[in-house]
Order: sequence, then structure tokens, then C-alpha cells
Amino acid sequence: MAESPADRAPPRPVNFVRRVPAGDDRLRLVCADCGFIDYQNPRIVVGSVCASAGRILMCRRAINPRQGYWTLPAGFLEAHETATDGAVREAWEEARARIAIEHLLAVYDVPRISQVQLIYRARLLSEDVSPGPESQEVRLFGWDEIPWEDLAFPSVAWAVGHYREAVETGNGAARTNPPGQTGDFELSPDGRIRWPGSGIPPI
Repeated sequence: MAESPADRAPPRPVNFVRRVPAGDDRLRLVCADCGFIDYQNPRIVVGSVCASAGRILMCRRAINPRQGYWTLPAGFLEAHETATDGAVREAWEEARARIAIEHLLAVYDVPRISQVQLIYRARLLSEDVSPGPESQEVRLFGWDEIPWEDLAFPSVAWAVGHYREAVETGNGAARTNPPGQTGDFELSPDGRIRWPGSGIPPI
């Protein structure tokens, strides 16, 4: 069996200091005793645009951030889990939805919070869905019913738009961030959070 990064990690506690290791160009957490480097890499989010008869499954978030806003079933990839298995698991956990992954729809970068998001196109195997612990409600939306002003994050809008584009054009190539958009937020003069260029109203 191949050795995993967890197997190579030193026991805690470790005397970490922040410095630039030899041959590197970034500050890292380095053990002052043994030289072990704790690479703090981006988190991977996996999710899906799940459809049935032209309608898209969405979940109203029951947790922060963005509690009460609509999102796609998605969440952090677990250790020792494939990306597609993670997307299937998230659909079940958040919407009690059984899905079949079709192909990769998009890869989104959100550098401010060090996330890489892998969003898949999926088919609902049954419309028998219900809220999981992290959802207030779940619903299938037709295109004209999607609550654009109540979407939780810019990448939700990107993924839904890219899904429709893929269906209409028949182009199954994986999409990326819309030009000039990184999903980063900023504070408006009145202290509210806003996502420039996303079309999502400030909160």
C-alpha cells in the first residue's frame, strides 16, 4: 500500500515556526526540530448540478455561511474519497438525492478562501428528495423559477449557467470561472458583503 501524507506526518505537538524553506519561495510552517513542512494546500469542494426533466435540484442552506440562501448540493471532499464519490455523497447528505454522475461540468477557483471546486453534471435517479441536516428545504427548479437573487454564492450561478450552456450547445467540455471573476467578496461602504460582477445582491 502506498504511503499517504498522513502516514508521513510527524506526531503532535510540533514546534512550528514560519519561514521560507530551502528551495522554496513562500512562507511555510516548518518544524524547528525536525524540518517537517506543513504544506497548507487549497481545500477541494465537490458538487453537482443534478437535473430531472429539465429541472435543477437546489438546497436552501440551514447553516452558515449564507444560511437561508439557495445552493447546489456540494461540500468538502473527504480524505480517501474520489471526487465523484464525494459529489454523490453530498447530494445524498444535503438533499437525500440519489444521482448518477455524467461528467465534469466545471472547475472553479476561489483563491481568496483557497478553494478549488469540482462541479459535475448529474442525473437524478428519483425525484423523491428531502432536506438533509444542512438544508432547510430542497426543490427542483425550472429555468424560469431559479431564485437568482437568493443564490448563496457566485459559483452556484456560474454552474447553473454553465449547465444550461452545455445542454443547449451539446458542448460537454469542462468550464472554468467566467472572465474576470474569482468568487471573491468585498465590503460595501455600508458594511455589507458583495460579490462584484456576480449579479448577487449584497447582504
